[in-house]
Amino acid sequence: MAREIFTLKQAAEHIHLQANELKHFAQRGEIEAFERNGEWFFEHRALDEWAQRDMLATGKKQLAARHREMMDENRKAEKKEWGVSNLFDLTSVSLCVTAKAKAGILRDMTDLAVKSGHVNDPDALFKELVAREEAAPTAIGQGVALLHPRFHDPYLFDETFIAYGRAERPVFFGAPNGEATRHFFLVCSTDHSIHMHILARLAMLAHGTDLMEKLDEATESEKIISIITEAESDYKT
Repeated sequence: MAREIFTLKQAAEHIHLQANELKHFAQRGEIEAFERNGEWFFEHRALDEWAQRDMLATGKKQLAARHREMMDENRKAEKKEWGVSNLFDLTSVSLCVTAKAKAGILRDMTDLAVKSGHVNDPDALFKELVAREEAAPTAIGQGVALLHPRFHDPYLFDETFIAYGRAERPVFFGAPNGEATRHFFLVCSTDHSIHMHILARLAMLAHGTDLMEKLDEATESEKIISIITEAESDYKT
């Protein structure tokens, strides 16, 4: 597969960053890029992977700003389906994930996603989830991890969806504050821009609402989607 190369301007627009800010990251060697005749260039696949890591590692203030920008773009494009609650399906929701360590969680969440019928290559998905965690943990605090493949390869899925699993016992998953993680969202997307929107949206719901407390209290899988829908409808962007 040929590599798609972005200019600095194209790359900045693609991942919702100011061009000067992205250039500074490249100059410091924090993102894979190369300079030619004074111009910076970015490989699409590597850029997407870095953007995913940066999204989850950024501070709440910066995350909120990016989320607002994405929401504004959705409104300008008159997109009606800008939420994430419609991406959950009961077949891929579980309140009894039994694994007690990271590898087991990744395997259980892969199996849960497969139940949706939209995963084309379960083994590849699992390997990508492992690679993502090895690159940087997807736990963001609040007892939440936003699992996703390290590299965004649309062929993995035939449509975009989110699987949700609640561990029977919280697992140490690399959260920045050292707390254990109980709630696992597996983001399965066929489009990078939608993927980034989902990450930002879920992170904002986790940090800006009482969603996690309500998910902790849920006793039936059937209630999960309605809890997420309610939290999203109440959230002020």
